[in-house]
Formats: sequence, C-alpha cells, structure tokens
Amino acid sequence: MHRRGTSRSILAAVGAFAALSSAAPAAVAADDPGARLSAGTQIASGVEYRSFTFPASHGDVTGHLVTVDLSDPHVTTDLLHPGAVGASAPVTRMADTGGAIAAVNGDFFNITESQHPGVQATNAPVGPEIAGGHELKGAVPNAQRFGPALPPGTSTRDVIGVGMDRRARLDTLQLKGTVLTPAGSLPLAGLNQYALPVGGIGAFTSDWGTTSRVRSTCGSDTRRADPCSTDVYEVRVRRGRVESASAVIGGGPIAPDTTVLVGREAGAQELREFGVGEPVEVLSHLDAEGVVPLKFAVGGYPIARGGQPLAGLDTVTAAGRSAAGFGADGERLFLLSLDGNAETSAGLTISELAALLLDVGATDAVNLDGGGSSTLAVRAPGATAATAVNRPPGSFERPVPNAIGVFTQP
Repeated sequence: MHRRGTSRSILAAVGAFAALSSAAPAAVAADDPGARLSAGTQIASGVEYRSFTFPASHGDVTGHLVTVDLSDPHVTTDLLHPGAVGASAPVTRMADTGGAIAAVNGDFFNITESQHPGVQATNAPVGPEIAGGHELKGAVPNAQRFGPALPPGTSTRDVIGVGMDRRARLDTLQLKGTVLTPAGSLPLAGLNQYALPVGGIGAFTSDWGTTSRVRSTCGSDTRRADPCSTDVYEVRVRRGRVESASAVIGGGPIAPDTTVLVGREAGAQELREFGVGEPVEVLSHLDAEGVVPLKFAVGGYPIARGGQPLAGLDTVTAAGRSAAGFGADGERLFLLSLDGNAETSAGLTISELAALLLDVGATDAVNLDGGGSSTLAVRAPGATAATAVNRPPGSFERPVPNAIGVFTQP
C-alpha cells in the first residue's frame, strides 16, 4: 500500500472526497435507467469530479467519474508510468511523482507467471505505450494478453490516447521495425514486450528497465500457457555494433546507448549469425491509423465506437472496473472507476460498462484493467497529494504499470 502523509490538508481532502462520494445522487425518475450523478466538484479549471450510482443486473453500482475538458488551455494529459516498462507502482504514487491532479489505472499487464514456474512476471502492460510523444513499447500477440476475451475485430494493438492536437481518440498502433545488418535486413517483431511472436526478434531498450527478459520467449501465438522456448538467443548492440552474444536470456539495466535483441526459434537462428563488432542498426516506429501524432497512448479493450457499443461484449460476468472514454469530437475525456468492495458495489458486465460510458456522454470508450487494479486518484484543491477516491478491493492499492494522468497549468 502506498504510504501517504497525514498533514491536515491531506486529511481534509480525504474527508471532502469521502463526503462527496457518499452524498445522495441527483433525483431522477423511478424508471430512469441511467447513471445518477452527484453534484460536481471542480478540481481545477476544466476538470470536474463526481460520484455516481448506476442500476445494473447484479444490483446498484457505485463509482467515480472525472470529466476533463481538453479544450481548456490550462489542462493537459499524459501517460503516467513508474519509469520503466517492466515495473509497477500505485496510481497515487505515480500521480504524486508526476504532478497529476487526477489519474486512473491503465492497461492489463503481466501480473503473474504461475503457468511458467521459475519465470519472473514482468509487470509490463499488454498493449502499446506512448508517453510525452515517446514510444515506449509495442503490443504483445493477442493470445498472450491478460484480461477478458477481446471483442470481434479488436486486438492488443488498440489504444486510447490524446493527440498533439489535444483531442482524444481510439487508434491502432502497429509496430514497424527493422534490424539492419551487412547481410541484409530482418523484421523486428517486438519492442519492450513481455511476449514475442514465435520465430520473432524483439528489441529491449533502456525504457524496459532491469526486469528479466526471459518471459518474452514463453508462450506461443495461440496460447499464453505454452512452454517457454528452448531455442533462444540474445545479442547486445552498443553504439551501433554487436558488443556481445549469449544463448542465455538475461536481465539487468540497459544503457541508453544500447539495445538488446532477443530471438526465439527462427529469430534466434538469425541472431546466431551476428558477429561481435558487426555493425547493426535497429529501427522501430509505432504506426498509427490516425494522421495526428499521439502525445500519449495506452492499451485498452475497446467497448464503444461512434456512439454505439461494440458487438460481442460480455453480458454475464460482473466485476469492479475502470474505463476511459471521450465525447464532443474528442474534446471531453472521461475517466471512471467503480468501487470494488462487494458491500458497496455489485460490479458491471462489460456490456453494462459500455452503456454507462455512453450514458455519461462518451461516444468512444475502452475497458481498462479492473478488479484489484481499479483506482481513480484525485488531488483535491489545496491538497498536496492524491487520494484514491474509489474503494479498491481490500482497501489497498495494487501496483500497476501505467495510468492516464491529468495535469493543470497556469
């Protein structure tokens, strides 16, 4: 659990949000099926917080909503992360470190490796990541993802983000990469990913952190639980030349001037041909469908597009969930998280979550990691630290790999 100080301002902020969260929702007609929102509290110019209740199949759900006016010049957004792809931290800690006034947990991630004994879980997220315009990682193969089954027509490459034009959008980010050698070019199949396609070569940079890279050679293109490959190879490229090579996949820090190439099966065979001292150049780019570059992007499970829920959404399993969406042609961003305790919230199916996002004003939305990861953090006016306004299961914050952050500036 993230430890926070007990200054009077922080305690006052916690009390204020607790009072707001328990406030009676706005009166509605008895047959109104939509969300019942509390009175709004302005956190900062262009940023508003509300609690809500929502009638659902398993009982009324309580939750929390931050609405962001992206057209307000005082508001910015970006991806929060712990400083490495293969790392995690509580949302409140990332918000405080990054100076965010609000944040919601992000993508599903490699939280456990019970199916591969002896292999370290990386805590790396499933989908692509862009922070401050910098491309951090690509998407793992669909079969290697954690989380509920994807709707038809979607993939691990789907993201929600905000462009350099300050408008939110859903997009798809496809890794385009090449390894250039004197003998020719090889396709790059991964960038800082906890799972590589069978037969592929992946690049790991200083953005990855110190976590072991072994997990990237486990599982297959059809099943996450398949065994780790025994045909692997690793090459360390420093300042454009091969510095070392090994049949053992390693871990530890990667210098900013260094790229580690990891290959499995056919990719491993290709890397065995590299000689120490040989010139090698690694090029990579996350290719988007949109024409405006993304300032930030985080992987998400699409649930609504163009004002309509996606086909094939689950209508049975209810759980505590987090989500992000946008409306008003991308100028209004919605960050949402449900209370996670069974005593206070029954949970939503993914289909109900889509209906909720559409009801509060979103036209497009994604389901983010839920359950114990669900956290919406807010820094109250005058407070010096962020507080988790929802009630995560067990009343403590689970460390997560990333979050969508909201910032204010004069």
